[in-house]
Amino acid sequence: MRRVVAYELVSLDGVAESPDSFLFDFDEVMHDHLREVIEEQDTVLLGRRMYDEWAAYWPTSDMQPFADFINAVPKHVVTSTPLTTPWTNATALDGTSLGASVEELKREDGRDIGVHGSIDLARSLLRAGLVDELRLVVAPTVAGRGRRLFEDVDLTRLELLRSTTSPSGALLVDYAVRR
Repeated sequence: MRRVVAYELVSLDGVAESPDSFLFDFDEVMHDHLREVIEEQDTVLLGRRMYDEWAAYWPTSDMQPFADFINAVPKHVVTSTPLTTPWTNATALDGTSLGASVEELKREDGRDIGVHGSIDLARSLLRAGLVDELRLVVAPTVAGRGRRLFEDVDLTRLELLRSTTSPSGALLVDYAVRR
């Protein structure tokens, strides 16, 4: 069975919204970590807000390795309305049956299913017990305000799989979600 892996950029106080406002240095160790994450994925789940933002940005971006990955990978967008911004390999996934849809994707052959950004979607998947692994980049910054990744998420036990410190001081931590 495939795994759902949420890759999130967060501040030390758990803010995940607008990581460009608190993550100032994305160094080579962080790039290698991202490269490892996306090399294991062949499908991505996105929330509608993230999809609309990214569909306007990534098709013309040259920020590697993520641009080539996100532009080519099949993207399932959790939404209740039709997609109005075209983007290669993007399909709408009915948000009213999120659990069943994600379980069906997990049963298909393939590699990991990634969740990138999409804070509300990541929270929903965590609450539903559908996230198998969290891969976090924790910036050495206290953001103070913004939407936090773990708001309205019940007690979730995690098992540390790996931790690394990057030269710029970010913590790269990978956790398995314990069931």
